[in-house]
Amino acid sequence: MNFRVLISALLLLGGALTAPATALAATPDFLEHVVDAALTRFGMQSTENSLAHYGVAALFLLSAVLLRRVMVNFIFNRLKKLAAKTETTLDDKLFPALEAPVATFIMLLGIFGALKVLKLSGSLDHQVGNGATVAFSLNIFWALLCGLDALLDHAHEVARQRQMGVAAFMPWIKKTLVAVFVIVGLLLTVQSLGYNVSAILSGLGLGGLAFALAAQDTIANLFGSIVVAIDQPFKLGEAVKIGAHTGTVEDIGLRSTKIRLVDRSLVVIPNKLVSSEAIVNLSRFTSRRVEQVIGLTYGATAPQLEGIVADLRALINAESEVNATDTHVWFQNFGASALDIWIVYVAKDPDFAKHMALRQRVNLGIMRAVAARGLTFAYPTQTVHVASLPEKKG
Repeated sequence: MNFRVLISALLLLGGALTAPATALAATPDFLEHVVDAALTRFGMQSTENSLAHYGVAALFLLSAVLLRRVMVNFIFNRLKKLAAKTETTLDDKLFPALEAPVATFIMLLGIFGALKVLKLSGSLDHQVGNGATVAFSLNIFWALLCGLDALLDHAHEVARQRQMGVAAFMPWIKKTLVAVFVIVGLLLTVQSLGYNVSAILSGLGLGGLAFALAAQDTIANLFGSIVVAIDQPFKLGEAVKIGAHTGTVEDIGLRSTKIRLVDRSLVVIPNKLVSSEAIVNLSRFTSRRVEQVIGLTYGATAPQLEGIVADLRALINAESEVNATDTHVWFQNFGASALDIWIVYVAKDPDFAKHMALRQRVNLGIMRAVAARGLTFAYPTQTVHVASLPEKKG
């Protein structure tokens, strides 16, 4: 669906919103007839504005001021107190957000009601009617926009509390929805005045096409950020490996993801690459597996190898942080320069600091066990045996 079709669909949907505004703008015409009928009944009918007309207009304004004060000082204050007692914070944001639009709506009723009671010229009366249509339309959209703003703020707050990946994108989502809402509201207001917005939509369609062609990389990064938000392969503060980069996630933006590497440098990866790369989340280990090979010199005897294998297996299983069922210690290979002992064990706690402390204890224990058996570690060497040397001549 292109931009023009999307806006057209929103305009059709929003027609239901401008209908009440148009009806409200036409209501003062009915009030004018009612007031004229009442004044005629009391013998006060006049083709010009009389004191009675001004009095009724002033009564409309005074009633609007009083009703606004009651609405703000009594009803909304009561609603705020009730909202404070609920568990959700949505109503705590919603009622204060709607207070100003509702108060303005009441004052608009009073102002345009007072104007329509007065005897105005044809052109001025038409302008007042158009002004009422615009004012009530904008007021309704303002109220809806305030409600949407409160709802999105609440969603952002919930996403942050639950550490959801979409929390990083909520400010952008909010700005986008508000911008679309404002554009649709303005177009609907223009349309309610009888203007044809087809030419505007055509311009938006061509502009959208040109924008899409000029911003392909930006759009690709945007869709990449959406994929990251939906899949949530990592969160802020987690250690990850993305491609050749390993570090801690510091920021998840619309265009890129920022990772702080071990050397404290900052790498910025475009989100289109993040969404296509294999991601290893180092913070979501349920346990940590250690695999290593130690080499002993060829001077070791078979009984010594059997003994050191048993010693190392017992040493590792004695650690409370090691899962004994996953421990393996075996004399594995006759290497090129050493007798290879294969060691595998699994640490229960995935915490990195605890894991490194465990590895250090095990490695030091291995060194002591090897020394206790009278064995030595091998290092890459080559022994050259010379069978014979050429005889010296002369």
